[in-house]
Amino acid sequence: MVLLDYIINLSIFSLLVSTPLIIRSFINLKPLKQVDFWVGLYGGIVSVILVALSFQQNGYSYDIRYAPVILVFAYFGPAPGFITGIFALTSRLFSSGHWTPAIIGWTIIMIVFSLIHLYTKRLTPVKKSVILYGAYLFIYIIIIPIIFNVFRDEPFFHIQYLLFVMLGVIIGVLLIESYLKLYRLNNRLSEMYKMVEASESKYRLIAENTSDLIMVMNKEQSISYFSPSHEHVLGFQCCELERIELCKFIHPDDVTKFQMAILKMFEQKESQSLEFRLKHKEDRWIEVESRCMPVKGEKEAIENIVLISRDISERKKSEEILLQSEKLSIVGELAAGVAHEIRNPLTTIKGFVQLYKAENSSIEYNDLLLSELERIESITSGLLTLGKPQAVQLNVIDVRDLIENTLELLSPQALLNNIQFNLQFEESPFMITGEKNQLKQVFLNIFKNAIEAMPQGGDIQVNLRKGLTDECIISVQDQGCGIPEELLPRLGEPFYSLKEKGTGLGIMICHKILKQHHGSIVYKSKLKEGTIVEIKLPLAS
Repeated sequence: MVLLDYIINLSIFSLLVSTPLIIRSFINLKPLKQVDFWVGLYGGIVSVILVALSFQQNGYSYDIRYAPVILVFAYFGPAPGFITGIFALTSRLFSSGHWTPAIIGWTIIMIVFSLIHLYTKRLTPVKKSVILYGAYLFIYIIIIPIIFNVFRDEPFFHIQYLLFVMLGVIIGVLLIESYLKLYRLNNRLSEMYKMVEASESKYRLIAENTSDLIMVMNKEQSISYFSPSHEHVLGFQCCELERIELCKFIHPDDVTKFQMAILKMFEQKESQSLEFRLKHKEDRWIEVESRCMPVKGEKEAIENIVLISRDISERKKSEEILLQSEKLSIVGELAAGVAHEIRNPLTTIKGFVQLYKAENSSIEYNDLLLSELERIESITSGLLTLGKPQAVQLNVIDVRDLIENTLELLSPQALLNNIQFNLQFEESPFMITGEKNQLKQVFLNIFKNAIEAMPQGGDIQVNLRKGLTDECIISVQDQGCGIPEELLPRLGEPFYSLKEKGTGLGIMICHKILKQHHGSIVYKSKLKEGTIVEIKLPLAS
């Protein structure tokens, strides 16, 4: 029966120790204030329950109430230990007689436990529990069987009692330590989860808000991830991109180069930089620069490639503009040199024509020759402005008269090429502010290009009308061979010409003159359908 009573005591004690630990595991409570008091109180309640389950032996009460006292001292210190001890002593005094051994033993145990705590502060609770139980064992043997002569002739009874107290301490330590380890592990896992979640949220924040295009490609060259930035740069939704192979979005001329580079990365395990063109939803091409980084998996094999691409269309345009400005600088220097050399013989010719006119004033071609020489001189001055911009004399000009004069000048060449100019205009005046000779040069270039584009002859429509705003629109339409649409943006570049012996400088100078006059020029053309050149100039206020 005694053994059964101890087993019941141990079972109840294990349940009482584990209950608050289990509750604390499932409920995320804030740390208790005055925790020492509440721990001492709960330990005291456990001691009272254990005393209530004690068994009587010749007027003495036996139980394992000192197991919770040892545990509270070991894990929380003397203050809660004294609270638990007071509850244990009080319940013991009420349960049975022989108060003297109980009070003396309790007093010595409390004093010894407190002293042990002072000298074992740096030890772990487990080691403290061992030392406290050893002290309790020594005190119990000295006081109970030796001093008070309680069951001195029944050593097995005392051994059995001390063994069960030891089992109670061991079970309590195991339960508490298991909980603490699980609690620490859970905290670490929670912290790791929070760190991973925070990192994931940061990477998601970066991926969802960066303007760079981020893709993850596997060995089959299919994309497992598209960053949301693809929607802004390419116009496609991510779900649309996932359903179609990447190569279908790459420019046909770049597909082979792209695939070879990807295969090389899987084989050589080295990152590379690529430039290729991606298709926009509006059927235009976006130039991107991509940094491709292989990602190693198990056995150092490349499992994925991360592609971080950036739209470099604007950078390419800037590079083209820079290149064009360098060409313009060279052209300016060349033009200034040529113009300077032309001026010398031109001055001589002009001088002799003027002398000839003075001697032969009756010849009607003298004035025409002098006016054309003056125009050549103004053209050479225009060439000088390419090298060094000069002040331009602006006057109010009638665009209609200027066009009619230019067409009259080109009429012999048009007749030789079987070409007819058809001029249509509104009745209202078209007065603009500009430099007459420069604008005449623009119209000459445009009309001559139209004539040269029609070797078989035909009609050239010249239309003059007012625009929606205060501007005049000069439209020149020929019936020539036309210009491929992809080449239209390059018109106006220095040294770029569609003519066999052309230099491209004529159109370039036209662009420069119109820009100085705050005007613009637009080309519309299709192969074998002719070309339309539309010039806009602001009207004089």
